[in-house]
Amino acid sequence: MPNNHNTDVPHIVEKNDIHRIEPTNWWVGFKNPLLQLLVHHPNISEYVPNITYSGVSIEKFHKADSPNYLFIDLKISEDTQPGQFNIRFKNEGSEDLIQTYQLKDRKHSSEDFVGFNSTDVIYLITPDRFANGNPENDVVTGLNEDTINRHDDYARHGGDIQGIINHIDYIDDMGFTGIWSCPLLTNDMLESSYHGYAITDYYEIDPRYGSLKDYLHLSSELKKRGMKLIMDQVANHCGLEHWWMKDLPFKDWINHQGHYQENIENWQEGISKTTNHRRTTNQDMYASKADKENMNVGWFVSVMPDLNQKNPFMARYTIQNSIWWIETANLGGIRQDTYPYPDKYFMSVWAGEIMKEYPNFSIVGEEWSYNPLLIGYWQDGANNRDGYKSNLKSPMDFAMQRNIVNALNEEESWDEGLVKIYEGLANDFHYVTPKDIMIFPDNHDMSRIFTLLNGDIENTKMALGYILTVPRIPQIYYGTEILMNDFDKPGDHGLVRSDFPGGWEGDTVNAFTGEGLTEEQTEMQLYLKILLNYRKNSKAIHKGKTIHFAPENGIYVLFRIFEDEVLVNIINKNVDTVLLDLNRFNEIGLQGKTLKNIITNESLIWDDTLKLTKKGSLLLTTKF
Repeated sequence: MPNNHNTDVPHIVEKNDIHRIEPTNWWVGFKNPLLQLLVHHPNISEYVPNITYSGVSIEKFHKADSPNYLFIDLKISEDTQPGQFNIRFKNEGSEDLIQTYQLKDRKHSSEDFVGFNSTDVIYLITPDRFANGNPENDVVTGLNEDTINRHDDYARHGGDIQGIINHIDYIDDMGFTGIWSCPLLTNDMLESSYHGYAITDYYEIDPRYGSLKDYLHLSSELKKRGMKLIMDQVANHCGLEHWWMKDLPFKDWINHQGHYQENIENWQEGISKTTNHRRTTNQDMYASKADKENMNVGWFVSVMPDLNQKNPFMARYTIQNSIWWIETANLGGIRQDTYPYPDKYFMSVWAGEIMKEYPNFSIVGEEWSYNPLLIGYWQDGANNRDGYKSNLKSPMDFAMQRNIVNALNEEESWDEGLVKIYEGLANDFHYVTPKDIMIFPDNHDMSRIFTLLNGDIENTKMALGYILTVPRIPQIYYGTEILMNDFDKPGDHGLVRSDFPGGWEGDTVNAFTGEGLTEEQTEMQLYLKILLNYRKNSKAIHKGKTIHFAPENGIYVLFRIFEDEVLVNIINKNVDTVLLDLNRFNEIGLQGKTLKNIITNESLIWDDTLKLTKKGSLLLTTKF
């Protein structure tokens, strides 16, 4: 039931009669003039909404299956001015309900939202475990988990947004150019809510992390330093304690909804219809309908209801929520969790609408696959047999992560050891743009790289040196720089996400200042700092040509070349001294040139041979 807008702007009386309206505000000046409001209030379906504001019209409104919802389709014309207006809800025989709504002026043009790229290195943080900057928000009355216990790996420890803000200088000085924080939205779950992936309110910062003001402060402090804030979002599922689970708007708002409503006690006890995790069904031309359906509509785990993106109202809600956060927090990117699990055609629309509005933005999607064919499928521009267009710039390179670990752990042979990374990189022919793929040694869901490499420091340096020099966007998990590990229980999520030493008052070890670190930890921290800061200004790494030579005798050599800058990464697994014949690399044109060791600053002449006296990664550059 549309109403025509007019030029008369009535007097605004600020009122907030409605229980909940989302998005909580919007902006003028978007390329897409349409906005859909979710309104939740007792028996709101019995009311008719009306707006009188120049440039804003109600195109249509929709009742839901629950009487407590209305969905209002607005059109915001190109010449609409920012300001406030009242949405008046009328119901014959009842007093009008009035909700004041705000349209803001955009602070930045769409083109100004610049995402991450191969010039960046992203620092991944689990916020509850990084630093406690404001102990006053450790316990928030009224939330399900209202205690902290640093002795319990699955309890909350008190890390927060202010803790990240307090240590931005450390992160910047180390050489990182962006921060990806695990989700900071409210997770009002009964237990293990610290990780952030069971969201119970998509428009609220979890008060145990701080406030929206704190999040915006974090973003602005990063922008001052030319750094980017990447938001971890979850389109596939929410938390079982999400506010709408007590009053779902439609009968198909979540997948397996009928089963949930009939067996709510069983669901809460962990008896659920979970996904089969067969992600290949997204591409498999032989996959059964049953397997495909179970993959996409099964719940990720029993306490994370699977959202039904085929419901058009859920789809619009999710897209608008992402845009709201980009605009509100001036984001420098989105990391989308569990990318292959939702409806893949919805994910194409989701990414497409974001990139249409913000053409210079970046999105990275989590596809946990060790098969390059599957990774490449999700990258925008892929020539997929089924015609699928993802609109996703950056998938994640789990395949290369595994190759690196295997290559360094295995004994050398014709088809084992370093050949794994050589042939892994050779698979780049399959990718549309390899430099836009995100690579990493580990993350919050797997054992730390130092653990995976069996506590071998030189192997860890080789892994990191390789990750930071190949044509990719690197991500490093907090604590990697000080050899954090999970030796006691490899792969245990609570231990993988341990506290960063120095983030809490009274910590006897402080990695931010270096106090109490071992010699090995200090050396690793310095190694990464030197390499990261070199990488910041290396055009050879950012956009240079890549040439590598097949491993021989336990040595693998990679070159990155841009104009007169050549970077050389020599990965040597030999414990004893060996002579490397440099004539094999004559096509690079380094004969007689002086190169500098990036880590030690020592110089050498590229001659006929190079003596390698110990196992490790030798990083050389022609750039002085």
